[in-house]
Amino acid sequence: MLETTLDIQTIRKDFPILNRRVNGYPLIYLDNAATSQTPQKVIDTIVDYYHSYIANIHRVVYALSLEATVKYEQARLINQKLFY
Repeated sequence: MLETTLDIQTIRKDFPILNRRVNGYPLIYLDNAATSQTPQKVIDTIVDYYHSYIANIHRVVYALSLEATVKYEQARLINQKLFY
C-alpha cells in the first residue's frame, strides 16, 4: 500500500486567502456546498482570460473566439487526464 503525507503548509500557500489571520489566528476554511476557496493558479488563469482573450467558445468566426476555444479544449484535456 502506498503511503503519502500532505504538506499542509505547501497546500495553504496555493490559496491566497489562507494567508489571512482572523481574530489573531491563521484562517482555517473547510469547504462546504456553497463555495470553496480558489488557488492562485486558477485566479491567474481567470485574470488572463478576462485580460487577453475573453470571448464565447465554439464560435470560431473571429480570432478571440478561436483563442478562447483552444484554451478551453486544452483545459478539458488536462482535466480528462485526471480522471482517466
